[in-house]
Amino acid sequence: MSPVLYYALPALGSYVLLSVFFLRRPRLLHTPWAPAFLPRLGAHRAGSGERLEHTLEAMENSMAQRSDFLELDCQLTRDGVVVVSHDENLSRQSGVNRDVSSLNFEELPLYKEELEVYFSPGHFAHGTDRHMMSLEDVFQRFPRLPMSVEIKSVNEELINKVAGLVRHFDRSEITIWASEKSSVMRKCRAANPEMPFA
Repeated sequence: MSPVLYYALPALGSYVLLSVFFLRRPRLLHTPWAPAFLPRLGAHRAGSGERLEHTLEAMENSMAQRSDFLELDCQLTRDGVVVVSHDENLSRQSGVNRDVSSLNFEELPLYKEELEVYFSPGHFAHGTDRHMMSLEDVFQRFPRLPMSVEIKSVNEELINKVAGLVRHFDRSEITIWASEKSSVMRKCRAANPEMPFA
């Protein structure tokens, strides 16, 4: 037997055996990522089916119903305040045909007294709280509650402000980036890569 084969065959055999061994037992090499929380029940739009979406009343009701986390949508006002609002245009929510970005935070209109629940036509949510909330206020009121923050469009100022608020309130492990668009998600992950994403 050639001296090269004498060393090459055992090395190749060992490589094949170890490859098969670790292929069947990947956890020995790679520790699986463990999330900071395991959500089971989430409150979409902070509980839109039972109260007016994204209001403090809806959030408190969701907690009373034992939701594990809140799903929020964010927009940016003209004066740079991150607000919790599903729609950029306020017609559906308030009856005022203006974009969130065209108004200062203090100028935002109240929600309508009732909103049709989008996933249940003919069903209307009611509530006594009709005020829009800033994301900062939500983080202050619910400091350890996991949340999913959805960004709908590539708005770097909005993304950076959300990332900054998450860092300021030390929420990187319990706040999830969410977006349907991969271009938006890339920007979100670049702004705060410590946050999980969906």
